[in-house]
Amino acid sequence: MADAPHGDSSGRGATLAADLGGTHLRAALVDDGGEILLHRSVETPHEGLLPTTLVELLITVVEAGERPVKATVVGVPGPVNYDLGKLEWAPHIPGSWVTDLSEEWLGERLGRVVTVANDADLAAVGEAYFGAGRSYRDVAYLTVSTGIGAGVVLNRRLVHGHRSIGEIGHTVIDRLAWRDGRPATLELVGSGSSIARLSEEAGLGPLDGPHLEEAVAQGGAQARQVWNGLIEAITIGVLNLARLFGPQAIVIGGGLGSRERLLQPVRELLAARGGMATCGLLPAELGDEAGLVGAPAWTRAFGPRNVREEGTPSVP
Repeated sequence: MADAPHGDSSGRGATLAADLGGTHLRAALVDDGGEILLHRSVETPHEGLLPTTLVELLITVVEAGERPVKATVVGVPGPVNYDLGKLEWAPHIPGSWVTDLSEEWLGERLGRVVTVANDADLAAVGEAYFGAGRSYRDVAYLTVSTGIGAGVVLNRRLVHGHRSIGEIGHTVIDRLAWRDGRPATLELVGSGSSIARLSEEAGLGPLDGPHLEEAVAQGGAQARQVWNGLIEAITIGVLNLARLFGPQAIVIGGGLGSRERLLQPVRELLAARGGMATCGLLPAELGDEAGLVGAPAWTRAFGPRNVREEGTPSVP
């Protein structure tokens, strides 16, 4: 377990934040300016009870902190029903965990009010308020990592309905592949998890991102073809965000998206093919901590909540 305390011990309230990543669970106390005061993480369990591990991690952070907790925000990796306060499904975690990742379940075990947020929405708020997008009113955030997600902040408010709506990774960008039943979504052809399949299909074996980059640097034609396909797919995702929401800037992060070797070709293709949809394309500043840093600004960005009881219709 890692422990990296920062800041002072003035006694002012802090936000308790958590982010469920594919490799690590992160939790922190964060002040109102987005400064992490106390940070701890554990490896994400792939067997056993992740929600229980999350609760234990949050309790550990509270006990180690020197400030009272005034709000708790948990970022989860999938679409969230914001009216009901629960994760609906998640492509990269076992389905048995999804039920417990709700405001009600977590709140009962922590003994405090908990807000559940889509992780890309939460990271978008972090980058828009405290990171690369802080100088702009209208910011879209795109994360390209194991999966692909997005969040949009317009006029300093998160774009959402009763559900989180930035699931751009699951949008279809290849009509012919979709028609034939082949991988056709942005995530399936442009994410880190797609590289092994794409490189194997190209006869390179199941490479990961760094090994694909190495093969490109060595001048391999097939590797270059796979790499160019990733660049094209991610550029299409950026263009779609730009055309749908008209942001002043798009912040791109994630383990793959933040690599300058990929980011610069995306910028060049965007400039050549973007037309009127072009906007600033910025590297994320907050890295893996964007969701944690965004937690204290969540209420401001989200706006008033229309919470309803389970089973009642969302439209009268």
